[in-house]
Amino acid sequence: MDLRRLRYFVAVAEARSVGKAAERLRMAQPPLSVQIRKLEAEVGAPLFRRGTRGMDLTEAGQALLARAGEALALAADGVEAARAVAAGRRGRISIGYMFALANAVLPRLIPELRRSIPGVELHFAELSASTREARLLDRSVTVALCMPAINHPEIQVARVGAQPLMLAMPIRSPLSRLGAVPMAKLHGRPLIALPRPEQDPASSAVTALLRRHQVVMPIASRVETVHSAMSLVLAGEGFAILPACAKLGAPQGIVFRPLRDATDSIDVAVCWRRDSHSPLIRTFLKCAEKVVAPM
Repeated sequence: MDLRRLRYFVAVAEARSVGKAAERLRMAQPPLSVQIRKLEAEVGAPLFRRGTRGMDLTEAGQALLARAGEALALAADGVEAARAVAAGRRGRISIGYMFALANAVLPRLIPELRRSIPGVELHFAELSASTREARLLDRSVTVALCMPAINHPEIQVARVGAQPLMLAMPIRSPLSRLGAVPMAKLHGRPLIALPRPEQDPASSAVTALLRRHQVVMPIASRVETVHSAMSLVLAGEGFAILPACAKLGAPQGIVFRPLRDATDSIDVAVCWRRDSHSPLIRTFLKCAEKVVAPM
C-alpha cells in the first residue's frame, strides 16, 4: 500500500473534509480526491460516506484508520532506523580479536566503543591464526583486531600499533635472572613457535629476528595460540618469543624478558573485508587507534 495515500486518508479522516485536509496538506482538492478514490479501489470498499457534519468513516474506513496511524509510525521509525544505521549510530558489529590482545586491549577498547557508539550492539569473537581470515571472508565477523596483519587480496588492513617481541620462559630458568637476554643465549634452545604467515613463511617476525642474529632455535612444538605457547613454556618444553602484551595473560610461573640488542616488534592491525562499507568500521578504527597506539 502506498504510504502517501495512507497519509492522505488519515488527514481526511481527521479533518472530516477533503477541502480542509487539502489545506492542511498544502495541495489542491481534486488530486486529493483522486488519491482517496484510488485507495478505496485498492481496499475494495468505500472508506467514507457523506454525513450531515462532513465525511464520516464507513466500517471499512474505521478498521483502516485503527491501523493506519500505527503503520505510518512504524514506517517513520523504519526510515529513522535506516538513517541511523547508515550513519553508524545504530546497528550491530561483530568484533574478532586475537587472544594475545584480549587482556591488553579489550578492557580499554570496549568502554571506548560504548562511549562512541552507544546505540550499536557489540558482539565479540575470539580468533586464532587459522580462523581469523576465514571469519572475515565469510562475514561472521565484521572487523578483526589482528597481530600480525592479514595478508589477503580481499582484506583491507590498517596498522594501529606495534608490540615489541619478548622472551617468555619458566621462572625457574637461569635466564630469568637477567634483566635482558642476549640473543646469543638462545642458540640451540628449544622454541615453542606460533603459526607461520601462510603467504610468506619467511616473513615471520620471529624467523627474521633469529636469522638476523644468526641464532638457531630448534622448534619443539608449533602451536595455534599464544595461550597454548605459554602453557608449553610453563611445562618446560621450551622458550617462546611473544609480543609483550601476552604477559598480561601469562600464568603464574612464567616471566617475560626483553631481548638485548633487538628492537623487533610485531604489528597490530585492524582488518576488514575490502567490499564492506559499514560506517561502524571507521568508528571502530578510530577507537582502536586511540587505545592501541599508546600501548
